[in-house]
Amino acid sequence: MTDSAEKRIARLPCWQGEVRIEPLSGGMTNLNFKVGDAAANYVVRLGEDDPVHLISRRNEVASCQAAFEIGVSPELVYHEDGILVVRFVDGKVFDEADVRIEANLQRIVELLQRFHHQLPQRFNQIAVMFWVFQVLRHYHNLLARGDSAHAARLPELARIASDLEAAVGPVEIVFGHNDLLPANFIDDGDKIWLIDFDYAGFNSPLFDLSNLASNNELSAAQELGMLQQYFGASPDRARLASYHAMKCASLLRETMWSMVSELYSRVEMDFADYTQKNLARFETVYAEFKNNYH
Repeated sequence: MTDSAEKRIARLPCWQGEVRIEPLSGGMTNLNFKVGDAAANYVVRLGEDDPVHLISRRNEVASCQAAFEIGVSPELVYHEDGILVVRFVDGKVFDEADVRIEANLQRIVELLQRFHHQLPQRFNQIAVMFWVFQVLRHYHNLLARGDSAHAARLPELARIASDLEAAVGPVEIVFGHNDLLPANFIDDGDKIWLIDFDYAGFNSPLFDLSNLASNNELSAAQELGMLQQYFGASPDRARLASYHAMKCASLLRETMWSMVSELYSRVEMDFADYTQKNLARFETVYAEFKNNYH
């Protein structure tokens, strides 16, 4: 697969001179490569539409282009069906510990505010809504039809998802990234860049904020500071309840994403182990939510 992918990359019309192609790690829904030509270095992402995980590459291209135009993501240099070429950012790819550094976290929140509110002005594609509770219903249906090892848990998880959706209540709509893993932030020394828009779409800002917190294990104090910075005021009990319900939904989505990947993914990864780890985290956070807000 890698050999054929590299041959496909080498034939792209955007290069200047000979190319150097190096596979990159990561990428659960695509293949990533660092490519250098006579002019510069680039990252090439190979991936087709993925109806299992509701990924539209046309939406990804539009999101990537708009994110570049507002200055939060590297330039989209070239694209065709199944391929994106963006400029390589020479910087530190964050891990969870980097995100938890207070100065970095504040910069990330500022970045998200800009992304959420400015990107829709530049987005030129059919609008996509990433509503986590509809994603959960989609995953439930796939698992119910797919002879999943987790089938016995599905009625309970569906009931919990419904309760969480009610607990979130009315929401503001912005344009969300919706997959704030630490490796999607790169610090070049001057600014933090945001990359990878597989799941980008209109959503509540609470999803990105809670997703950022759960993916990077922010402390309770950091979560409060993040919410205060983003909204410009200390969160009241109603906002905290909505936020923590969304945090539970974010973790449940990651859990069910992995359950579905156990059935359908061709990526070499121990999805069963990933499911159990995320399920344990979800159960812990959901128990805290019930104790504090039910």
